[in-house]
Amino acid sequence: MSLFLDSFWRAVAYCLHPRVIFLSLLPLLLLILAAGGLGYFFWDDAVNNVFLWLESSEWLASFTRWLQDMGMAGLKNALAPLLIIFAVTPLLVVVVLLFVALLMTPALVNLVGRRRFPALERKHGASFLRGALWSFGSMLLAVVALVVSIPLWLIPPLILLLPPLIWGWLTYRVMTFDALADHASEDERRRVFRGHRRWLLLMGIATGYLGAAPSVVWASGWFFAAAFPILIPVAIWIYTLVFAFSSLWFTHYCLAVLAQMRQDEQAAAVPPQLLP
Repeated sequence: MSLFLDSFWRAVAYCLHPRVIFLSLLPLLLLILAAGGLGYFFWDDAVNNVFLWLESSEWLASFTRWLQDMGMAGLKNALAPLLIIFAVTPLLVVVVLLFVALLMTPALVNLVGRRRFPALERKHGASFLRGALWSFGSMLLAVVALVVSIPLWLIPPLILLLPPLIWGWLTYRVMTFDALADHASEDERRRVFRGHRRWLLLMGIATGYLGAAPSVVWASGWFFAAAFPILIPVAIWIYTLVFAFSSLWFTHYCLAVLAQMRQDEQAAAVPPQLLP
């Protein structure tokens, strides 16, 4: 329990590190650059094509006529740009977040290892390809579990329990593997998984519930269309910060366990002093 809480508060403190703050803001910078580049090259053609599609669709033409009758003819010209923004933004967000996730986890593991565990040997127990396959396989199992459990969601208490349990299991498997991939050997990684599964799963569930916060903000952005340009970047930043905190929490916990494990092994390997 002490290690669980100690790792939690260390992760919170590390979130204030300038490098972590920069990594949490990186998706916003990349999103602005990507949106600006796409807008510069494709915006006018995209708006014209969507506008022609709106004019050729009978029900949409009826909708625009209704807007004119209601005295909101100006919304007709804003409809095409809004449709493009609502369609492209989720795709850009997913691509940017995946890119940042690939960069963030190794950077945070290196940050914790260099600052807190500089003497901890790196045994490189898993390659990048091995980690990618592990993450993909775990995600596939989690998706299958979610699909199979959908009928149980009709039972009111289970809809609040099953998805966080499944995503917590996925988070614990992926985050633990990534935290130990560079420092631990394959055998050490398996021992950490076996010996600390309960606490790691609890951490995964806790961070899974934290991950619901940006989803609420994201949903608000779709509901309050006028606030969309503000709420969506806020949701992206919160999501990245939660991801950074989760990665830091697992890294502090796993590397502390690994360091203690090696220390105990070294102490056990020292032969006892012979009595006189």
